[in-house]
Amino acid sequence: MNIFKTHKLGNIELKNRIVMAPMTRSRALNNIPNDLMVTYYEERADAGLIITEGTAPSPNGLGYARIPGIYSDRQKEGWEKITKAVHAKGGKIFLQIMHTGRVSHALNMEEGTKVLAPSAVALRGEMYTDIDGMKPYPVPKEMTLNDIERTQQDYVQAAKNAIEADFDGVEIHGANGYLVDQFINTATNKRTDAYGSSIENRSKFAIEVSKKVADAIGAERTGIRLSPYGVFNDMEIFDTVDETYEYLATALGKLKLAYIHIVDHSSQGAPEVPQHIKDTIKTAFNGTFIASGGLNFEKAETVLKEDKGDLVAFGVPFISNPDLVYRMKNNIALNAADPTTFFTASTEGYLDYPMAN
Repeated sequence: MNIFKTHKLGNIELKNRIVMAPMTRSRALNNIPNDLMVTYYEERADAGLIITEGTAPSPNGLGYARIPGIYSDRQKEGWEKITKAVHAKGGKIFLQIMHTGRVSHALNMEEGTKVLAPSAVALRGEMYTDIDGMKPYPVPKEMTLNDIERTQQDYVQAAKNAIEADFDGVEIHGANGYLVDQFINTATNKRTDAYGSSIENRSKFAIEVSKKVADAIGAERTGIRLSPYGVFNDMEIFDTVDETYEYLATALGKLKLAYIHIVDHSSQGAPEVPQHIKDTIKTAFNGTFIASGGLNFEKAETVLKEDKGDLVAFGVPFISNPDLVYRMKNNIALNAADPTTFFTASTEGYLDYPMAN
């Protein structure tokens, strides 16, 4: 079976092709990784690669309630307990750096912070806050060139902090309507300066962040996640989407990043991500390609067999099956996930799914 073969990713060898996808779980009280999270990730260390939940590179990057950060000493210490536990089980783990940009609210952030975005375009709808329930999304502050430079340095420092916390690498979250994607997508980028309008300019922030992080910690330890045709968080399928992602993949390939990870939420009702754009990105990038999107064992094996991906990512199945790899190897039925407990603050739906072994 291809799925259980090893894979060389940068300078590390993955014991199988199975990736645990990044998933927000909202258990980091006070935005600090804790012992619940140690157990959660340790139990899933049989994956070839774990990519953590989205983690804020700075106080301005905090969006949702109870998401972790990587900008303070206490956060680094919390994450180091997690990496130590995963490595003790023979696992590999990357930290996903996620600046949420306009997908935020002051009640989920620290004092003195600002909701930043490429342009002053508010997200429609409401966001949950622990303090006061559902609140309308605010109009973000349009980032100045100084804001852009400082934020890029936040990504760099976050990456350095991750390596100090003994992560094997980092994934830049450039998908799902968060900050990097907000620069790429025309729904949120209304700028007319060097970071707006053209394909090259809208791609500039993503490429610059990737290069600066790669220069700081090594390209072989830097991956990126992208979501072509994504509409989550009020994104749009814009006219030049294919050309944009081919341009991005080519530029990121020249940086020799560890991988590109493509989001495909069509199995959950999102627009289809055409196979042609996945193939275009894979060819243009010319490096490790992580495929995802409603995969089960059979579909994942087909993706690998047909060379449509080098690694295959699973999300929800890892929530309800900490022993997912064991179950796959032994053809054991999977536990069903309970979506009502995905984002709570308790152990319910987090550490209580039964293992088969």
